[in-house]
Amino acid sequence: MTANRAPWLVLVIRIPAEPSRHRVAVWRELRKAGALSLGQGVWAVPALPAFTVAVDRVVELVGRADGEATILAAAGRSTADAERLEGLFNAARRDDWIEFLSDCGKFEAELAKEIRIKKLTLAELEEEEQSVERLRRWHRDLTARDVFGTPEAAEATARLKECVAACEDYAERVFRALHENPS
Repeated sequence: MTANRAPWLVLVIRIPAEPSRHRVAVWRELRKAGALSLGQGVWAVPALPAFTVAVDRVVELVGRADGEATILAAAGRSTADAERLEGLFNAARRDDWIEFLSDCGKFEAELAKEIRIKKLTLAELEEEEQSVERLRRWHRDLTARDVFGTPEAAEATARLKECVAACEDYAERVFRALHENPS
């Protein structure tokens, strides 16, 4: 990617130290958006529509805190600079996907345990279905942030499908157990 093909928004944020809840709210919003921290109070996101709402929300939160938000349009001065920034952003997305994949593994292990101990109840099924929905929402959010398409995204999509299938299998087992003849 060339320097002039990779526009970025650089957010320079200044917020009073107290109350700290304002700094925390801004930090959470930036993390939720997938913004890349470049240093204290300096963040970057690709200048794409996927990040517009989050940037606007950050500016609003900073304003409520009587702080200052300066948004700069930027690109790498050289191709190497642009590639380095994109690489940092992609590394953060890879970390997100790795965490997601880990949670998929935990979900599958949980289902396997419930099947092994024959905990086939509607209450447990509802809990597992909520876990799948959380994974789906998380996958959707990560996909929206992964604007350069890291390789881990495809693996995560496949793993999510496996989790959904495993949950459907668990649901069938629960319903079979509930309808078995007690004799």
